[in-house]
Amino acid sequence: MLAGKRILLIIGGGIAAYKSLEVIRLLRRQGAAVRCILTEAGSRFVTPLSVAGLSGERVFEDLFSLTDEAEMGHIRLSREADLVVVAPATANLIARMAQGRADDLAATALLATDKPVLLAPAMNVRMWHHPATQENLARVIARGTRTVGPVEGSMACGEYGIGRLAEPPDIVDAVIAALTSGKPLAGRRALVTAGPTLEAIDPIRFISNRSSGKQGYAIAAALAEAGAATTLVSGPTAIPAPAGVNTVRVEAATDMMAACNNALPADIAVFTAAVADWRVDSASNQKIKKSDGAGPPQLHLVENPDILRTIATLPKGRPTLVIGFAAETQDVIAHARAKLARKACDWVVANDVAPASGVLGGDENTVHLVSATGEETWPKLAKQEVARRLVERMARHFGKGQQ
Repeated sequence: MLAGKRILLIIGGGIAAYKSLEVIRLLRRQGAAVRCILTEAGSRFVTPLSVAGLSGERVFEDLFSLTDEAEMGHIRLSREADLVVVAPATANLIARMAQGRADDLAATALLATDKPVLLAPAMNVRMWHHPATQENLARVIARGTRTVGPVEGSMACGEYGIGRLAEPPDIVDAVIAALTSGKPLAGRRALVTAGPTLEAIDPIRFISNRSSGKQGYAIAAALAEAGAATTLVSGPTAIPAPAGVNTVRVEAATDMMAACNNALPADIAVFTAAVADWRVDSASNQKIKKSDGAGPPQLHLVENPDILRTIATLPKGRPTLVIGFAAETQDVIAHARAKLARKACDWVVANDVAPASGVLGGDENTVHLVSATGEETWPKLAKQEVARRLVERMARHFGKGQQ
């Protein structure tokens, strides 16, 4: 399946580096040629001899090797590949990528490459959760870098959580998707909503919710990467616009409804936004002042438009695939099934957003994909990985001729 494809594999430091040997073996079984850069830290966990023996190629380690630079050079090494894979991608490597560093052969090759890059992160759960890591990862993803994993599980250090390297077969599947599928959603138009809405009470106060928008932004980025012409309609967030995505920023639910209508027609519509159910009928143009003894102001609320149901029940121009999100705190799958019927959408992606879950504002998600044919539960994954899997599912949906 990968016959004739050339992979440059960068092996970072960390106990998960031993899995890179299996990645090499599986890639070669698929017919790929694999060249490897072994970082200094990576060589503490796997040897150059092991890597060379499995890859059938010499191993590159030193940026200042006169022989390597004369025969290959870091520029040619990074550009003669069809895909650059970093496995494991440590927190340090991701940070250096985000900063544009070129202080060793691996970082220099990543900075010099003009080919797609696939990261397979692996690190301690606390390092993964650290804001610096998440900011660095968001920065490299915004530049078009793909990711696979990490996944949840036991760590070598004895801790448990998300941060384990994706299993080698999953990494190879991601390589195949990157190299053989091309742009599986090319020619498709996609609409994604994300974030909260903000419903004004007066110029100072408003009604809103805790949605961060991270999952919706990740889905929009993954759709664009898969070739779809993607419009992201976003409520107020602090997240930079994804690369290659037409981002429309709004505040209120009525503005979001109007922007969604403007984004039609579309083949795919994914509604992750946490739209406020209610808004103040007539927001005050001036700050509402507290009057001693007068009590709290009486606010008259009216219902906001149901954006998901409105789009899903369009008599003409309905998107082929309409996907809703169900953020629940109990009976997640039962509520998702009810929403699937009530909103007339095709799929519902349901998740538990109870405070203990850490989903709202967090970087991971555990979702249940519910459709008319059944449901499946995915393991706890980084939100970028949830997005990638969901978009792969969309591509398979359209690939089966379900137009």
